[in-house]
Amino acid sequence: MNNSTVNFTTSETSTNSTTQSFWLMNFVETCILGINFLFGVPTNIYVIWLIITGTGSGVASEFFRLNLSICELVNCLNSLLAILPMYFSSLSFLPYILQGLIHTGRPLFQCLICVERYLAVVHPVTFLKFKPLRYRVICCTAVWIIIIGSCFFNLFFISQNFHAHIWFFSTQFLLFLSIQLFFLVVVLRALKQSGPGERVRERKEENHMKRRAFHIILITTVSMTFIYVPYSITGFCIILTQQNYQVYWLPGLVCYVLAGFVQPVLYLHRTGKLSSLCSS
Repeated sequence: MNNSTVNFTTSETSTNSTTQSFWLMNFVETCILGINFLFGVPTNIYVIWLIITGTGSGVASEFFRLNLSICELVNCLNSLLAILPMYFSSLSFLPYILQGLIHTGRPLFQCLICVERYLAVVHPVTFLKFKPLRYRVICCTAVWIIIIGSCFFNLFFISQNFHAHIWFFSTQFLLFLSIQLFFLVVVLRALKQSGPGERVRERKEENHMKRRAFHIILITTVSMTFIYVPYSITGFCIILTQQNYQVYWLPGLVCYVLAGFVQPVLYLHRTGKLSSLCSS
């Protein structure tokens, strides 16, 4: 066998191996995104229906969570848009259309929930002042405008520059994480303090409210960290090593999909619907 035959055979084997690996990675990503779509869409639709019908605390009290559920629902629909470019290269622009929801929408609505819990515990008078629904509508309208701006920014500017994409993504994550950690520390500090002249029953009720607010902020912060830290680490490693392989993004994708179920499952558990669903 001459050298040309060996080179041809080796090249053909390498090409076949690369093609098989490429299709395997596409299949794995399709399965992960498909799970997010198939389970995330009905779960978030059910949560939205429960909030609208007043099963929980009512639409006014759960307005931020309602908008977060809508954002999560669109994120699940975005999983379908992310599958199509794997098999149709002409549709490669589709995932970037709703990237603003992933980068900006979810953490912003999570921050609004944390701000609400923070005000309820630390500044109850201010919380009662801004409790009417119109103030929540104003906040959510502003957030949706920011989300739309982020979507256009991702589509026309960030999608063309991988380094800018990573820096934009990581800067937002650090900003939102710092805000939530601040609220977490302040609420924890308020939880450890209690008024000297309070009755035992009132103190227990107030501590229960503070503890619940602390748990909500803690779970939100942990879930956001679980979603965005793997992506940020992967992005910076790719920038440093100058090697971008599809398999590097799989851990971040798995974390993103799993953490996306935290908020709806938490709401279903709080309203008592999770246990009934499991029993049925």
